[in-house]
Amino acid sequence: MTDISFFAAERKLMPEIDALFQKRFRVLQAIATFSPIGRRALGEQLQLTERDIRNETTVLSEQQLILIQKKGMICTPKGYEVIEQLYELYRELSGIVAMEQQLTNIFGIARVIIVPGDAEQDETVKQQLGKVAAQVLQQIAPAKAKIAVTGGSSVASMKEYLSDVPVLSDANFIAARGGMGDEMTFQANTIVSKFSKRCGATYRTLFLPEHLSEQAYEAMKDEPIIREMITLYEQVDIVIHGIGAAQEMALRRKSSQQEQQILDEKGAVAEAFGYYFNADGDIVHHLRTIGIQRHQVNKAQHVLAIAAGRNKAAAIQAYFKNAAPQSILITDEQTASTILKN
Repeated sequence: MTDISFFAAERKLMPEIDALFQKRFRVLQAIATFSPIGRRALGEQLQLTERDIRNETTVLSEQQLILIQKKGMICTPKGYEVIEQLYELYRELSGIVAMEQQLTNIFGIARVIIVPGDAEQDETVKQQLGKVAAQVLQQIAPAKAKIAVTGGSSVASMKEYLSDVPVLSDANFIAARGGMGDEMTFQANTIVSKFSKRCGATYRTLFLPEHLSEQAYEAMKDEPIIREMITLYEQVDIVIHGIGAAQEMALRRKSSQQEQQILDEKGAVAEAFGYYFNADGDIVHHLRTIGIQRHQVNKAQHVLAIAAGRNKAAAIQAYFKNAAPQSILITDEQTASTILKN
């Protein structure tokens, strides 16, 4: 009898085992992600009661999967091994694998990867999105890869999980767009700098406002450094990007009330690369920008999208109506479930 069929038999005898399995797996995975971490902080991360945390960590400690120390709880080598062994089983039993296949077929793209949980409620899920994306990047990157990277917190979450493995240490990370708003932490320029430092790689920045007037655009596009960036965008092997809700992105860009009204009138629900899409996936608005353009994205060998959150479900669905077939989407369980219910 396989592990899954054995587990299925247990579920018939003890239907409550699903909830217990899921809770305990999440606790162990969170400790592995954030260790060392205290019980109170762990409870806040997972939205679990102090009693739940005490009960579950006691069991995990007795099984030698974690160590409880003064500085906080840490995962043991045995604990990491159990996480690896149970991860695919959890995904299969929870229906995640089936959802991945459904969305892959619906979107007509290369692959959908779903991280268990709800990124809006659980900080560990956000970290897992970045971890999975970093693993995928390492798997798909060719030698001396040119990797275009947009901004955003989802893309930035990859940083902690990148390292100077050979396939990434000779890569060139390229800012896929200029500056947007006042927040520097999640700007493309900042992210490529951090990625390259983690990997021991090189990087190129684009220190221009993302949204240019027609006069500024015409004046800048023939500058040697801009022409060089445009040439790099034509040569990228991999594009890493997020997907935004249209109005949220308009606010981040400090778009005028008139521009926001135009987006409303045109039914814009999603944004990526400065393009706004309606619910049918049609482009209804496009910013004049020096950053990477959609035809350049579509020429890349791989397009890696990281997006999660129920508020982004409609945006993700709209964007992938006409996305590049070589795309890979990494999202969370709650977002995937929301999309499939629509």
